[in-house]
Amino acid sequence: MLAQIKQMGFAEIYRRFGTILIFAGIFIGASLLNETFLTTGNLTNVFRQVVVVSLLACGVTFIIILGHIDVSLGSVVALTGTIAASVMSLTGNLPLALAAGIGTGIVTGLINGWVITYFKIPSFIMTLAMTTVARGAILLYTAGVPVSGLGEDFKLIGQGNIGPVPISVLILIAVVIVAYVLLNRTKFGRHLYAVGGNPKAALASGINTDSVVRRAFIFNGILAAIAGIVLMSRVNSGQPAAGVAYEFDAITAVVVGGTSLMGGTGTITGTIIGSMIIGVINNILNLMNVSSYWQQIVKGVIIAVAVILDVKTKSAGAGKKV
Repeated sequence: MLAQIKQMGFAEIYRRFGTILIFAGIFIGASLLNETFLTTGNLTNVFRQVVVVSLLACGVTFIIILGHIDVSLGSVVALTGTIAASVMSLTGNLPLALAAGIGTGIVTGLINGWVITYFKIPSFIMTLAMTTVARGAILLYTAGVPVSGLGEDFKLIGQGNIGPVPISVLILIAVVIVAYVLLNRTKFGRHLYAVGGNPKAALASGINTDSVVRRAFIFNGILAAIAGIVLMSRVNSGQPAAGVAYEFDAITAVVVGGTSLMGGTGTITGTIIGSMIIGVINNILNLMNVSSYWQQIVKGVIIAVAVILDVKTKSAGAGKKV
């Protein structure tokens, strides 16, 4: 094994083990920098905090594998989560509230996917438009006032436990399993990679590329809705101003996890490790009372470095093939 690793170049080592090595280094560094980091209470808090970003990251992994992008996630989180909270407050019916939130997520994903494929416009532009529409719609609906009176049933989703394990973490585990199966065990997953790797070749081979893109955006919308419901449950109110910049953390987690912004490659396992990296970084910076302004700079540097490494390792791999 060691002999094989010695024979690998940096590009190959990074492709295979880079995300795990980065996570291990950051985790060890965090535990050395602050003695509170390794406490049970803090680690449980880290897991709770990464759930929402991880749910979003799982969904946007599908989008980025296709070579697209979704910058509307934060606004969709606010829209879907607050709609669910509002229905819960009005009816006290948890299944109806969940259906309303997830149904709204499906609609936003369907609109994004349909407009992108039908009018052939860049996904960045469409989802940027959805950012404004979704945020404006929920602020108009609530008049900017948080929704309260959600009851204990709704609160359990984000704050409850089954034994020592938070319910929100169990929800994430279920979503990760579904996303993994979709990507690795279904025709849809194979088509997703094919379209992301070479859309023209995929179309020529008989794949309905527009359908693949639409289904990916619908799935992404569903996960954004689940993330919104978990977030609103955690704060026990519907917050129409919530979710700001969540899309940035999700995309950062996906890219750090090894999914290429150029499309065609990526894994759910890498995305979850990427989410944990972002979660640990956020946590240790908070424990050390680092200014939120510096935290933004750190995240920006991380995503820039991750993209540079992605480009360099791909170039090195291409050079070897030639």
